[in-house]
Amino acid sequence: MIDRQRFQLNLTYGQKIFFLATVPLVLAMGSIAGLVAYQARQLAEDEIAFLEETLLEAKQGELRNYMALARNAIYHIYGPAGPDDQEAKNRATQILAAMTYGKDGFFFVYDYDGVNLVSPKQTDLIGRNLIDLTDGSGTPVVEPLIALARNGGGYHEYVWPKPSSAEESPIVSYVIGLQDWQWAIGTGIFIDDVRAHVAVKRAEMEARIKDTFVWIAAITLIFLIGVFASGMLINLRERRLADSKLAVLTQRIVHTQEEERARVARELHDSISQILVSIRYGLELAKRKIKTGADDLEATLQKPSEGLTLAIKEVRRISRDLRPGALDDLGLSPALKSLAEEFQERSGIVTRVDTVAVRNSLSVDGKTALFRVAQEALTNVERHSAATEVVLRVILHRSGASMTITDNGCGFTPSRRGGTGIGQRNMAERMEHLGGTFRISSSTRGTRIEASLPACHLMSGAPTEQRKFA
Repeated sequence: MIDRQRFQLNLTYGQKIFFLATVPLVLAMGSIAGLVAYQARQLAEDEIAFLEETLLEAKQGELRNYMALARNAIYHIYGPAGPDDQEAKNRATQILAAMTYGKDGFFFVYDYDGVNLVSPKQTDLIGRNLIDLTDGSGTPVVEPLIALARNGGGYHEYVWPKPSSAEESPIVSYVIGLQDWQWAIGTGIFIDDVRAHVAVKRAEMEARIKDTFVWIAAITLIFLIGVFASGMLINLRERRLADSKLAVLTQRIVHTQEEERARVARELHDSISQILVSIRYGLELAKRKIKTGADDLEATLQKPSEGLTLAIKEVRRISRDLRPGALDDLGLSPALKSLAEEFQERSGIVTRVDTVAVRNSLSVDGKTALFRVAQEALTNVERHSAATEVVLRVILHRSGASMTITDNGCGFTPSRRGGTGIGQRNMAERMEHLGGTFRISSSTRGTRIEASLPACHLMSGAPTEQRKFA
């Protein structure tokens, strides 16, 4: 007891820090190891079950194909024959007895009383009544096959001696019934290879879990050595520095995204390939008609001309969506009005814009953020709200700038829309990045979106009263 107290008292500050850092690490890695092992085993068992099910389904599909071949081979005999046509039955049994495949593949036939009529690989069974036959595990064999045949057909799994080795192996049989002749016709595929494959996969799973434990232990040891060697060099100042660098990096990413949008807007002029291909085909058709001297050349050129007009409009629309020129040249208010007009023309939803003159009142980042929020909000209104009217308002005040977008649609709830979507997260993150706020309220009477920017994004000399355009 005294020695332990001396040991505790003699620990240096660095050693205490080391123990404080390593004990949670060891506990965390141990917990992670147990969780990973449990999850890995559960996932592997699911994968093995799925693999076994898939392999069995493949075997069953193969059996159905074999039975289709057998049915087609005797259909020309069975179709016109009567229930007591013994000659037709003999011809059918001869054909089925000759249809073997592989080392262990064959067709068998039982009448509904259980008498074996065809067994080419085990001829000693022919003529015997096997209605009460069971396999080595006590599972009935013939009786379930006949019951399935009476009901139209199906699968039955049991154990049966392999003709090639005489060893009992699991087999899946598929039978169909010839109701006029009271016959059960079937074939089977041995699935011992499936069981062996599943066993191999299970062994591999256990080996992977064991390797995972080894790797986790090795990683834990490496980290412990790293903690001991570094001695807690990271301090609060470095964390603050890292946070500031992260903020700068985030800002740079936002700027890069906007620059990329502008670049893509220029490059999209060459991407309207579908329309241009249609125009090309129209021009080639016109060229052929010119060579042949056709009279309807003007009508033929009409479609390519319309396609060119459509391509030009589409390029301009995409360019405006990516980075509207009005936002940079005229300011936020004209850009929002242009966006609303295009939205109303495209969707048929009445859109009213009520905004102040904010051309030089907001920073570039502030204008861009509000415009992107409006763009995303109108897209959501068009897709989901079933609204007939949208009102967009922008005001400037002493504490910053605010924008509200209100519709009279059906609203939404997380249960109907699956929770917060990507578009809503993008809008919220844009405003939070600039120090603003973003709120959504929705009911059956409509949805209201509020986005606000702090005063630091107001340019010097910006108006602080609510001046509205006519």
